Amino acid sequence: MPPRGQTWTTLEALAKSHMNGFHEYDTGLIGIGSQPSFAIGQRALLVRTPGGNVLWDCIATLDAATVDMIAGLGGIKAIAISHPHFYTTMVEWAHAFQCPIHLNAADSEWIIRKDAAIKLWNGDTFRLWDGVTLVRCGGHFPGGTVLHWAGGADSRGVVCAGDILTVATDRKWLSFMRSYPNFIPLSAREVEHIGKALAPFEFDIIYGHYFDRVIAKDAKQVLEKSVARYVAAVNGTRGY
Repeated sequence: MPPRGQTWTTLEALAKSHMNGFHEYDTGLIGIGSQPSFAIGQRALLVRTPGGNVLWDCIATLDAATVDMIAGLGGIKAIAISHPHFYTTMVEWAHAFQCPIHLNAADSEWIIRKDAAIKLWNGDTFRLWDGVTLVRCGGHFPGGTVLHWAGGADSRGVVCAGDILTVATDRKWLSFMRSYPNFIPLSAREVEHIGKALAPFEFDIIYGHYFDRVIAKDAKQVLEKSVARYVAAVNGTRGY
């Protein structure tokens, strides 16, 4: 958040000053982000699974080069977004690739642009197709969601987390916030719920919301110890 506060632009104006860059993390997983950095600098992920491609989270910039590249990789079968901060131009993306957008119904009040492409799901999990599951963790939005891909990382499993789980600067810990711009933390109860929501799933890697924020190994253990450390800190039981 810049000191001057938020300002508004249009997709047409953005196309004159920005383009998209791409980074292939691993087989089947490509990061897509605006260059120069835009908004909070988040990037999306193209998750290329045997059942189809998922666009995880969304970025504002969408140009012909991006559409052509993704079309050449098989297009997009579905869009899924972690929480309303990353809704941005999701409808334009859905129209470009003629695919649905899957959002948790708990966050429906934040959908500003209604469209038939938007499909709401309820409950704690939603299976897109075999091995690809959306998991409602909550966090700084009640419908805060992560994507679990069981076949990712050579079937060790990956979690695409947005900033529902925030990868710390040292890439050794995760943290959790109610409001990042205002430095307001989540409660211990909410963070414990995040840990419980992901307990049934196996995963070795967590991809955060920035290009360089990745927990590259032992990610489930990192989540477990991060939840424990966070809860102890906010409860004041370990001298924090």
